[in-house]
Amino acid sequence: MELIARGRDADVYALDESRVLRRYRHGGPTEAEARLMAYLSERGFPVPQVYEHTETDMVLERLTGPTMLDELPRRPWRAHTLGRQLGALHDRLHALPAPDWLPRRFPTAAGGPGDRILHLDFHPGNVILTGRGPVVIDWRNAHAGDPAADLAMTLAAVGAAQVPGFAARRIRSTLLHGLHRGSHTDPAPRLREVIEARLTDPNITPAEATWLTHRADSLR
Repeated sequence: MELIARGRDADVYALDESRVLRRYRHGGPTEAEARLMAYLSERGFPVPQVYEHTETDMVLERLTGPTMLDELPRRPWRAHTLGRQLGALHDRLHALPAPDWLPRRFPTAAGGPGDRILHLDFHPGNVILTGRGPVVIDWRNAHAGDPAADLAMTLAAVGAAQVPGFAARRIRSTLLHGLHRGSHTDPAPRLREVIEARLTDPNITPAEATWLTHRADSLR
């Protein structure tokens, strides 16, 4: 099998022209992820089709197109548009009620509108720009909770990412401005809580941890 992508938790191999194998290096389970993707697909949210899964593997639809992250340096003039698109995808996801079986994290306040589906890793590298439109991948971290936390997690992930050079940092700034414009959700009430939670992630780099710590301190 040909290795075509490698993430923090999983490797992706090409099986043929229409299917890929996503294999988690440290095991699953994948059942909840596959079940959620089927739930989302049935409700019209753009996710890859799941063909089959085991404890560690998922056979998925092979998507053709760059990630939003790849598109930004190639066409920097699209940064604001892509940011708005990312924000709109958040709102589209958060319009869906969370199923009862989805575990909760960052729950909505008592008397609020109710928990919604949170991706919690909703950054430009997990959005593939296909011929049928953007498709969101990698649902391993998904929970039910407050949409503000999902948007805050995206802001924390993109803000903490190490981006070399003034031009690249300006692209990021433009993307984030578009993200705010594209979503109707205010992430501010959950931002500090989300940043502190992200600091416990063993996968973040020392540079990311430094940025997140400074940002959390600024919110005290």
